[in-house]
Amino acid sequence: MTDKQRNILIFGKNGQVGYELCRSLSYLGDVAAIDIDECDLTNKDSIIQNLDKYSPDIIANGAAYTAVDKAESEPELAEKLNSTAPGIMAEWAKKHSSIMVHYSTDYVFDGTKKGAWTEEDTPNPLNVYGRTKLMGDRNIQASGCKHFIFRTSWVYGARGKNFYLTMRKLLQEKDELRVVNDQHGAPTWCRTIADVTSLVLAQVLSPRTKFNAEEVYGIYNLTNSGETTWFGFTEAIREQLAKEDSIAKLAKLLPITTTEYPVAAKRPMNSVLSHDKLYSVFALETANWRESIAVL
Repeated sequence: MTDKQRNILIFGKNGQVGYELCRSLSYLGDVAAIDIDECDLTNKDSIIQNLDKYSPDIIANGAAYTAVDKAESEPELAEKLNSTAPGIMAEWAKKHSSIMVHYSTDYVFDGTKKGAWTEEDTPNPLNVYGRTKLMGDRNIQASGCKHFIFRTSWVYGARGKNFYLTMRKLLQEKDELRVVNDQHGAPTWCRTIADVTSLVLAQVLSPRTKFNAEEVYGIYNLTNSGETTWFGFTEAIREQLAKEDSIAKLAKLLPITTTEYPVAAKRPMNSVLSHDKLYSVFALETANWRESIAVL
């Protein structure tokens, strides 16, 4: 199969990761990208019709229900989008010998481990979002299709709705911000996710690939390197704003504990993911999270 003959279908083209995938995967073949206007992910027939229409050799699912707190009151919808829909895609991929690329989350873990989570650690999600994402992972695995499930964390970018953009806005509007300082993770630029996805696929699809395809597929952690807290992330955003406008009046930051900021969905205290597998298999390393926000 040549690059010109390879068809790629991206679900969730308007999302943070989906938007970046449209660019990064264009080097690997002919990309088609769809979103809610073209495909109802709560409807099996709609998903199948689009897969049949585009006949992709690679399915990249950048779509998901990501409103973590709202998911607590909408578990059925979260399950349809995060679990059922990926399972339908994976079954189609298995039937047509296609590759399925899917994005999972650090929230499949309970956060109790000391040190970084590996792909072999046992998931134990604390909230509806994490449970439905884990169900999606398992549906893909159960299908038997060729798949890459990339688990990521604290995703942000220059568009859409995310913590980075919210904090930039609030820092310029408020006098004071109270931010959680005891949850640990790695802020991850959506472009990092898309670019690593492209590099992994390029290695696997190369005519000179060194990989045994049946062994290389599976789950990989994919985040920017390093770690911080939500407070530390906000401090870095504040520093960035101060460099952009040295006379700007920015909010004062106050660190607080998780218990001081009650929300509907319980969060893991430690979301740091190990990158050892990604490096050992593909020799790929990601930039430190501080380096990534510096280029936005």
